[in-house]
Amino acid sequence: MTGFDHHDHHHRRLLRHVPTGCRTALDVGCGTGRSARRLADRGIAVDAMDAMDRSEAVIRAARAAGTRPGSRFHHRDLAVAGPPGEGYDFISCPASLHHMLFATLTVLRDALAPGGVLAVLGCHRDASAVDRMCSLAAVPVNAAARLAVAGRAALPGRRGGPVGPAGGAGPPPGTVTAPVVEPRMTMEEIRREAADLLPAFTLRRLLFWRHLLLHRTPTEH
Repeated sequence: MTGFDHHDHHHRRLLRHVPTGCRTALDVGCGTGRSARRLADRGIAVDAMDAMDRSEAVIRAARAAGTRPGSRFHHRDLAVAGPPGEGYDFISCPASLHHMLFATLTVLRDALAPGGVLAVLGCHRDASAVDRMCSLAAVPVNAAARLAVAGRAALPGRRGGPVGPAGGAGPPPGTVTAPVVEPRMTMEEIRREAADLLPAFTLRRLLFWRHLLLHRTPTEH
């Protein structure tokens, strides 16, 4: 039996928005590099960056997990140093923007090529009745994930890990993971600030206290 990995599910959702003909991508807050490797496996040249772990342990783990031709992992602070390149066809930001100032979104916007897509998998805090209803809807899946992880841990030769508050299985002891920061902004605050920073965007609420923010730059004529 396998459990529902909502982190993996949302990462795959991000990659559905890779534009046709994408050649270059930036993965911000890459963690141990799962999304970056999936992008590189499509033949896309990928810059993957993360600086939330000041010790560089997460980036070392990403490199150790395997690189692909055309992929590069950077220990780099986006807010301080900016992206390592420019003119990206696709920029993914998986559950990392809430670690930074929301206005950092403009740095990502400006790093896109014409026709490029910015896909932000964000985290928000509950504030409204709708937020609470969506959180309640995630509870059964959350419980199922916990049961599945507990069942796997009970099997001979299997080792389980703790389950996070959003229902995902935690890593086995000794596994390198990125730091966790609680989101500060509500959905309405995100919508309002995104409207000030992006000329056009869509914002969709997801389960597990997540949302998907999409922006595409105009194509040059």
